[in-house]
Amino acid sequence: MKHILLAALLGAALAAPAVANDSTAELAAGGLVLTRTDAIVMKSEDLYISAEAVRVRYVFLNTSGKDVTTRVAFPMPDIGGPAFYYHETHIPGGEDPANLLAFRTLVDGKAVKMAFEQKALVDDVDHTAWLTARGVPLALHVDGVIARLEALSPADQDEAVRLGLALLDEYDAGKGWEKHFNPAWILKTTFHWEQTFPAGREIVVEHSYRPATGGSVGTIVGSSSVRATPQWDEVRDRYCIDAAFLAGVKKVQGTAEYAPFTEQRVAYVLKTGGNWAGPIGDFRMVIDKGAPANLVSFCASGVKKIGPTSFEVRKTNWTPDRDLSILILKPLPPAE
Repeated sequence: MKHILLAALLGAALAAPAVANDSTAELAAGGLVLTRTDAIVMKSEDLYISAEAVRVRYVFLNTSGKDVTTRVAFPMPDIGGPAFYYHETHIPGGEDPANLLAFRTLVDGKAVKMAFEQKALVDDVDHTAWLTARGVPLALHVDGVIARLEALSPADQDEAVRLGLALLDEYDAGKGWEKHFNPAWILKTTFHWEQTFPAGREIVVEHSYRPATGGSVGTIVGSSSVRATPQWDEVRDRYCIDAAFLAGVKKVQGTAEYAPFTEQRVAYVLKTGGNWAGPIGDFRMVIDKGAPANLVSFCASGVKKIGPTSFEVRKTNWTPDRDLSILILKPLPPAE
C-alpha cells in the first residue's frame, strides 16, 4: 500500500540565541508530504502562517485513471530528548497527551476522525513496551511522568538511566542529598486515517493547528557586540535578515546596545521534495506578523505586502527547496 504523510516534521528545533537565557524552543511542523507517487497531483496549496495559527488548504487530483485508497498520516513534532527539561518548549495543546498542536483536518469540508500511534524512542530504539509495562506515561510533557519514574524500583531506575530513558539529577538543596529522574526519551506521535482519492475528481484537504512558537525576552538583532560572531551569522542566514530589516530595528533601537524587542520564532516544514506527480501547481503563502509595529523576516522571493500585518508569496509550478523559519520582533512596552 502506498502511504501519504500529512505534515512532516523536523523534531524539536534548535532555539535561536537570545540576549537572556529565558528562551523557548519552537517545534517545526508543516504541510503535506507525499511518499513517492505518480497518481496524485497537488493542484494548489494555500498556506497561512502566524504566531497564533497555521492553516493550509490543498486541492488534489488523482490522475491515475482509477481510485487510489491510502493510509494518510500526520506526524506531530517530536518532543523530548535529554535537553527537554533544560530548554522550555511551548506546547499549545497543553496536557493533551496526543494532540500537541490542537491539530484538525477536513476533507471536502468534513472533519476526519483520526487514530493515533505513540512511540518512545532513544537513539531510534523503541522502548514503548518497557515504559508501558511499568505504568510510565509515554507523553513526557504531561503531569505525572516524573512521579512515575521516581516510583520505580531502584533496579528499574538504574535500567532507565542505562537505556537513556531517564536522566539522573543529584543535588543538595538544603534538605540533604536528593536524587531525581527526568524523562529523556523522544516521543513520536502520528495521527492516521484511510483516505480514498477518486479518479479524475478534485479532493480538498484542509488542516489547521496552533504552532509551537519559540521566543525570548530579548534579541541579538542590532547588537554590535555579536555582529562578527558565528552566532549572528546563524541567525542572519536562518531568517534572511537584510539591510532593510536592520534599518527598521535601528530606528527603534537608537544608540542602545540591544534593541528593545522580544522575539517570536515560527518554524514550518515547507520543503517536500519531488514526492508527488510534479510540482505544486499554484502556491500561495501569507505570513502575518501580528501587529503593525512588529518586524518580520523570513526567506522568500517575490514577497508582496497585502495588508498592515500580512505579506504574500505566490509561485506557479513550484517545488520548495528549503524549509521556512520566521522571525517576528515585537517592541517592548515603554519603560514607566
